[in-house]
Amino acid sequence: MKRQLILEDGTIFIGEGFGSDTETIGEVVFNTGMTGYQEILSDPSYCGQIVTLTYPLIGNYGINRDDFESINPAVKGFIVKEVCDFPSNWRSEFTLDEYFDMKKIPGIAGIDTRKLTRIIRQFGTLKGAICSIEKDANEVLSSLRKKPLPIDQVRQVSTKNPYPSPGRGKRVVLVDFGMKHGILRELNKRDCDVIVVPYHTTAEEILQLRPDGIMLSNGPGDPKDVPEAIDMIKGILGIVPLFGICLGHQLFALACGANTAKMKFGHRGSNHPVKDLATGKIAITSQNHGFTVETDSLQNTRLSITHIALNDGTVEGLKHLDYPAFTVQYHPEASPGPEDANGLFEQFLELMEANKQEVTAHA
Repeated sequence: MKRQLILEDGTIFIGEGFGSDTETIGEVVFNTGMTGYQEILSDPSYCGQIVTLTYPLIGNYGINRDDFESINPAVKGFIVKEVCDFPSNWRSEFTLDEYFDMKKIPGIAGIDTRKLTRIIRQFGTLKGAICSIEKDANEVLSSLRKKPLPIDQVRQVSTKNPYPSPGRGKRVVLVDFGMKHGILRELNKRDCDVIVVPYHTTAEEILQLRPDGIMLSNGPGDPKDVPEAIDMIKGILGIVPLFGICLGHQLFALACGANTAKMKFGHRGSNHPVKDLATGKIAITSQNHGFTVETDSLQNTRLSITHIALNDGTVEGLKHLDYPAFTVQYHPEASPGPEDANGLFEQFLELMEANKQEVTAHA
């Protein structure tokens, strides 16, 4: 079943189709992780995107019931060098082809993923279409160039209604902008009493839940497309301790007066080195983002840079100089990826406890 990948610059790749035979359009990005394709395909942060995996063989340990980061994948398509038809793993329940067919997600294999990655690195992310080889390429290209990319990805992937994940420890309101289940798992592991709320929940509604802390999750797209969240963060800042991850980090920066910008091709992978400026230690981190906080825009804010990316010097962590609030651009829940930064959840618990004691002392 031959398929073609058509990029908006006119480049065409011919390969073998797998998964669903539906056609798709999305922003073509690449991920350099050597493992974790199941977590990648189910990460809501990839909403609206077609993901190229640079590791050459994908699907060799199949799909299992335990490693999903969301129930319904939001990824638009998958591009791989080789897809494994006969996975070997005791947990495997489906092949990649079977799972993508069930979820109506198209894939294309057998193309030169190194060439595609070089194109993205040179020219930046591009719109692309995966379609049948029988489709007229010129017609597809014309339609592709006219079609705008979505700006409502957070609305698509956020929970529609609040729900609890009960515990007996600190109460955390987790704002879902496209939350990976790994974040909820790490909070549950620490016995937090978590209430997950939609992205458009107001500051007043959050504070009515009497949280000990507020967590801003990861999510897809441009943070400037979520103005409701920026207003909400302004309303809670300084009242309750706050911890933000990825999109939550960018929204926090915007709420504090900084600016964000789209990156050329972003950070997507599980081996990105990040330096903690306070300790000098380097953590190997899992990342998935296409926007960054502009360093120069932090000069007239009350934010301090806590972490930087060693590959390109971009901002990877912030803290507020006046309020109990900190954020990171990478994924400390490590799904998939290393666990070097997992201790940030402990830091969040310590921040909540210190704030509670301070409030009690002044009561």
